[in-house]
Amino acid sequence: MKTSIIKKGFIAAGLSNIVGVLLFSKLFTNQILMNQDPEVMGAFGLVMIMFWGLAFIAASDKFQSLRWLVGVFILEKISYVIAYVIWFSNNSILEVYEKDFFAGIFYSVYGLNDFIFFLFFSYVFLKLKK
Repeated sequence: MKTSIIKKGFIAAGLSNIVGVLLFSKLFTNQILMNQDPEVMGAFGLVMIMFWGLAFIAASDKFQSLRWLVGVFILEKISYVIAYVIWFSNNSILEVYEKDFFAGIFYSVYGLNDFIFFLFFSYVFLKLKK
């Protein structure tokens, strides 16, 4: 994968965090979204997701020299995938859709989104070893 494509991947990861939070939380007014998993997706958690997004974007220009930071990004993404699997195994996505469509979409896709970027960051990490 070319360096320019990888850079765009970092930016895409960051924008998906930032734009996703702002859109699906309805600018932090979507209490349904935040109350479904308040430990992970409460207001503070959503702000932290946006900060991670800023970190991904900040690393996009210098990722070649930031292998271990990319490793931290892998841990961040797999942590959210695990949190998603736990949430999904104990909750009904249909009930969330009944309460709020945006929250339903969010809880339908965030785990898959984080898994895709987990794979992306893992690829970059392994590529930087060479």
